[in-house]
Amino acid sequence: MIRSALMTVMVDAVMKAAKGLRRDFGEVENLQVSRKGPGDFVSMADHRAEKALREALEKARPDYGFVMEESGVVEGRDKSHRWHIDPLDGTTNFLHGIPHFCISVALERENVVVAGVIYDVIKDELFIAERGKGCFLNNKRMRVAARSDHHDAVFATGIPTLGRRDHPGYLKQLSRVMLKTSGVRRMGAAALDLAWVACGRYDAYWEQGLNSWDLAAGALMVREAGGYVSDAFGKDDVFAADTIVAGNEDMHRALLDILREARAATA
Repeated sequence: MIRSALMTVMVDAVMKAAKGLRRDFGEVENLQVSRKGPGDFVSMADHRAEKALREALEKARPDYGFVMEESGVVEGRDKSHRWHIDPLDGTTNFLHGIPHFCISVALERENVVVAGVIYDVIKDELFIAERGKGCFLNNKRMRVAARSDHHDAVFATGIPTLGRRDHPGYLKQLSRVMLKTSGVRRMGAAALDLAWVACGRYDAYWEQGLNSWDLAAGALMVREAGGYVSDAFGKDDVFAADTIVAGNEDMHRALLDILREARAATA
């Protein structure tokens, strides 16, 4: 288990925000039957969670900046540190009463992500990582899966939804992955997908159209668990791209090859 002062600050902030989300999720389940629907309520829950995170982190590290899903970029006096915050990853699941969503917080120092926390609020699973110190799930060290044959593997993905680009291109990717693996899963929370790669539940994962708050903490976890993370072209800087590919060494390479084949088929 990581017991640094930084991790204590991050976990405390996440747990404060989680209390509100857990309460609000119970209310969303009741709102499913209302005529108005839960959309406005969920937006409020999202903002309340972000406010709780920001207040707790600012109290502990008042000079750090923020990159937040709801409130955007907030510059801090300390230009070398920024928090990347997704207060509710899996909003659509939350909206529909599906108990699969999380809070994700990462710390960037000098353009490098050095710490991450992902908390599955309903399952009470806490994923944590610090650069060079490994990663843990509820005090148990995480390692990526050891499978080497992609025919035995389960891959995870994020499917482009309404308003997203390149649906035909994605479908070519998906069809090729389906032909070469034992299964594909789409759960609807990118941060948890990456955390599940890090702890070996998934063998690999890919998605496009993500932001830093979606992937910063999870990408660190995969790497600290012995895995590989890149964009769809194999480049390391996933912040500079809008795609991510993650897995152990063999699965990461296999998935990159499959995506390359899909691109060639569309050329």
